[in-house]
Amino acid sequence: MSRLLLRHLDLIDVRAGQLLPDREILIDGREIVAVSDERISADGATVLDLGGRIVLPGLVDCHVHINVAAMGPPILPSLGAALASVELREMLLRGFTTARDVAGADAGFRVAVERGIFLGPRLFVSGDALTQTGGHGDSRGPAENQDQQRVGSVIVDGADAVRKAVRENLRRGVDHIKLMVSGGISSPSDPLEGVQFTEAEIRAATETAASAGKYVAAHAYTDEAVYRAVDCGVRTIEHGSLISDRAAKKMAEAGAILVPTLSPYYWVATKGEELGLPSYHIEKAKIPYEATGKAIEIARRHGVTVAYGTDLYKTPHEQQAYEFILRAEVETPAETLRSATVVGAEVVGLQGKVGEIVRGAFADLLAVDGNPLEDLSLLQDQGAHIPLIVSDGRIVKNELP
Repeated sequence: MSRLLLRHLDLIDVRAGQLLPDREILIDGREIVAVSDERISADGATVLDLGGRIVLPGLVDCHVHINVAAMGPPILPSLGAALASVELREMLLRGFTTARDVAGADAGFRVAVERGIFLGPRLFVSGDALTQTGGHGDSRGPAENQDQQRVGSVIVDGADAVRKAVRENLRRGVDHIKLMVSGGISSPSDPLEGVQFTEAEIRAATETAASAGKYVAAHAYTDEAVYRAVDCGVRTIEHGSLISDRAAKKMAEAGAILVPTLSPYYWVATKGEELGLPSYHIEKAKIPYEATGKAIEIARRHGVTVAYGTDLYKTPHEQQAYEFILRAEVETPAETLRSATVVGAEVVGLQGKVGEIVRGAFADLLAVDGNPLEDLSLLQDQGAHIPLIVSDGRIVKNELP
């Protein structure tokens, strides 16, 4: 990779939530080597004049499912992978340069992106999620048997079975472990408010993951499920829509991170029939649809770190960035951008390397026609307002004049 010098731009400091005028950025290979408010001398570098546009770090989505096609009715694995490659490419062209898959994608997808076989965001994967019999992630109907369980999750009961399943995922090269500890809106046989897996089972997962330097992300809705998961060592809570002060305090004390996902509830509750979703799915979605905004407010009040996630599973994937619009109803644009950048970097363990434009960081950045600190709708419309995308030092989109 050659050197790239970006000139005539304003830069968003996502940590401070401020706009820094008239900056220059020098990229060498995959890394940012200089950010300055003075002229940078870089003989031989390719120079791009951004015409005063605003630059922000590449976005981080901490809750995606790229292999959705394979998680539905059985299809050929090769077709599932091909469809996932399209999903990854479109995600990157919306401005998401890092993504964390929390069920369905194995390490092969990560390697395909790293080798340049698939064009997509830097990827972190969990492999198959762990679910108890009849839990969220058990996709079988009442007449189906164990062999008819779908891709994306594995059914385990008892601490020993959980421990073995975690080890199997680790053997296959995952970055984190996904555990289902409460009911969900898309599963047919469990109540949303249900609490799943025993403390012994959850601890078996967190202790086994920690022994390998990994962590557990837990699907959890209710206050009790969240409290139990965090008390047993879970690091990130996915959804957390029904938490109260008790669970939020526990999360803050433990340093656990909340990854709320407003998008699935919005689309399922308001467009579920058009999407052809079953009635139980629509009815379940109405509960977190009304509650998630309040949960984010409770979490922030107690000092819980809040990330950005979309979880567009059975809903319109092209609406990935609509989560910004939904989050704007309960927090400032600066808070949401921070969630989708520096907090995302913390979730995936790349603080200082991802989610901010500083010396030594990976060169992931977007140039935007307008100021996202004032208008998050600029991140909508499939990247229509983002003329330049640089990912890991590569220009993947350039529509500058």
